[in-house]
Amino acid sequence: MKKLFAITLLCCLFGTSQLFSQKAFADGEWFKFRIHYGIFNASYATLQVEESRLANKPVYHIKGRGKSTGLLSLFFKVDDDYQSYIDKRTGKPYKFIRNINEGGYTKDLEIDFDHRENKAHVLNRENNRRQTYSVPNNVHDMLSAFYYIRNQIDGDDLKPGKEMRM
Repeated sequence: MKKLFAITLLCCLFGTSQLFSQKAFADGEWFKFRIHYGIFNASYATLQVEESRLANKPVYHIKGRGKSTGLLSLFFKVDDDYQSYIDKRTGKPYKFIRNINEGGYTKDLEIDFDHRENKAHVLNRENNRRQTYSVPNNVHDMLSAFYYIRNQIDGDDLKPGKEMRM
């Protein structure tokens, strides 16, 4: 019975360590998007993946940038910076940074995720206010969710309107 328990425990531990099978992206990946408003070129956005370390843990450092261009920038200036530090083994985010200015609307947030305690520690850098929130297991930020989903999608299984649970 003890051997059966040990084998079952090892299988469970091995199975849970492989929850995030990283195959959809790699270090150095870089996308550039051109965004239009009607016939006008409104902005450019980029997404970049770099291997890095955070608190001595191997992570993917995802950087998302967006900036208005052309005529739009004269009337409605956009300058957005999003960053996420994702655990290379589990795909869960450790840290999320959102520093945006969209036509005068600003946010400057830094979120540290504590997955063991299911907490998100939020620092609003505009007013130096700290808050802690309870979060569900496997919580994701905007960028980590995008990259997590990329690893979960089976292209043959994609259908319009189909929901995916995270």
